[in-house]
Amino acid sequence: MSTAIVTGPPVPGSSLENDLRALGFEVRTASDTAETEALLAAVPADRRVAVVDARFVGHVHALRLGLTDPRFPLAAIPGAVTAQSAGRQALSRALAGEASAGGGTALAVDGLVTALDADVHHPELGSLVAAVPADPQARNEARQAVAAVDDEAVRLKSAVKSRDGFFTTFFISPYSRYLARWCARRGLTPNQVTTASLVTALIAASCAATGTRAGFVAAGVLLIASFVLDCTDGQLARYSLQYSTLGAWLDATFDRAKEYAYYAGLALGAARGGGHDDVWALALGAMVLQTCRHVVDFSFNEANHDATANTSPTAALSGRLDSVGWTVWVRRMIVLPIGERWALIAVLTAATTPRITFCVLLIGCAFAATYTTAGRVLRSLTRKAKRTDRAAQALADLADNGPLAELSARVLRRAARGPAFLWAAGGTALLLLTAWIDGSGPALVVAAVGYVLISSGAVVKPLKGALDWLVPPLFRAAEYGTVLILAGKAGVNGALPAAFGLVAAVAYHHYDTVYRIRGDAGAPPAWLVRAIGGQEGRTLLVTVLAAVLTAAQFKVALTVLAVVVAGLVLVESIRFWVSAGAPAVHDEGEPA
Repeated sequence: MSTAIVTGPPVPGSSLENDLRALGFEVRTASDTAETEALLAAVPADRRVAVVDARFVGHVHALRLGLTDPRFPLAAIPGAVTAQSAGRQALSRALAGEASAGGGTALAVDGLVTALDADVHHPELGSLVAAVPADPQARNEARQAVAAVDDEAVRLKSAVKSRDGFFTTFFISPYSRYLARWCARRGLTPNQVTTASLVTALIAASCAATGTRAGFVAAGVLLIASFVLDCTDGQLARYSLQYSTLGAWLDATFDRAKEYAYYAGLALGAARGGGHDDVWALALGAMVLQTCRHVVDFSFNEANHDATANTSPTAALSGRLDSVGWTVWVRRMIVLPIGERWALIAVLTAATTPRITFCVLLIGCAFAATYTTAGRVLRSLTRKAKRTDRAAQALADLADNGPLAELSARVLRRAARGPAFLWAAGGTALLLLTAWIDGSGPALVVAAVGYVLISSGAVVKPLKGALDWLVPPLFRAAEYGTVLILAGKAGVNGALPAAFGLVAAVAYHHYDTVYRIRGDAGAPPAWLVRAIGGQEGRTLLVTVLAAVLTAAQFKVALTVLAVVVAGLVLVESIRFWVSAGAPAVHDEGEPA
């Protein structure tokens, strides 16, 4: 329960108290500053409290935006301020100052906001009205302004991301926002909708796994239905301001779980179908490519979001293209965001075969990855940005180096010269080429040992170079690619599915790391990184297992390794994201 203190003389005809009760507030009234201070002190410290000027005139949704968003300790709109437990001390201190200045007079809430010595969130209201009229004429004008704007229409519009893909914007959001409202009016939560989306996608994957044409058609339809629910959960969160740490974790991880489970379902369906087609290598390749592409996005954004002098001719050209309407949508479509990608997969699943689906998907994702990476490389080379220590630490965390790299880094600290990304590129090329040419021979183990040394050399110094954001995706390509190549060369049934499971477990760990960093919570604990070996330790272990074990034994070893890694990272991830200290991360950026 939240408490709202309406301060000042009552205003005839005002619906303010009813509006506050509709938003879930227990309403108390105070005639002056001293009484407001006393009522504030009586509210339990763990309860949200709002102080609202009795003269307030505005939309209910303006009050909702200003007073109920759980992501901010302190928030305010004209005539109203709210504090959660983390902001109560600052609000009490500011109110005490106002009381000492004139305790027997009516409290000026906007003056109270000005007096706060802490960061106060001011939501963007747009056309919504929030005002404190000083006289009857101004009050009448404010009420007319309220009547002229449909706040429910504004609420529905703001439920949709301002920046989204073409397919999502024009084929999903026009009706999914109404589905979000329907869910809100029936008391459903975003987490419940997110879970429904996951369940729907898993059913779609099960349909695809049947290997029948009817199963493939049903899978395509259900995949689109899952995506509609995936859009709805975020729109419901924005519509009703139901943000939570658990919701952040579910939203951040379930998209990948759904997509990769669907890949596995398609691979199973191909094997069970009439042609008994083995496409596990393509499924694993699609997962590797998609994950590496995401790491490029994450690394670049972390390296540059707080960089100074963050301009370049390439960025300027991009800005000019944004002024030409049609180019915006073309550029959003060719990067194959989740909406376009899932629509493509759904249509191809229903109309063609799993092999064709994966081949088209790989070609499309490869083009998208090349386009986005090339553009970011050009931006990095043509800008003179000075990166911060925070950015360098984020890249080091994303690199996911373990104890072997830490140990060898002490030896190479003085020997490592040159740009870090060149070390990473050289080590990745050495490892993948050796795996491709030599397979599981002894040369691969030697190359893996060299990769461990090289990977440590890539992070000996802070990653502040122009292209050092390439280090984490290069490491991902080395680790995932090695597992893919060795499982493919094993030539035994079950090796590629086991490798798929291992890469999925490790990829989850890397996505988990990304969203912790985005929430300013830092990387996963050091003990977890050491326990699962770091990227270089796991890569070396896989190459040694491939060299000393038979193909059948190697398949079993990959399965065991996948189970161990998945168990460790899932337990720690769940513990973190459901804890009270987890950040409320809701991605409103580019669609993944």
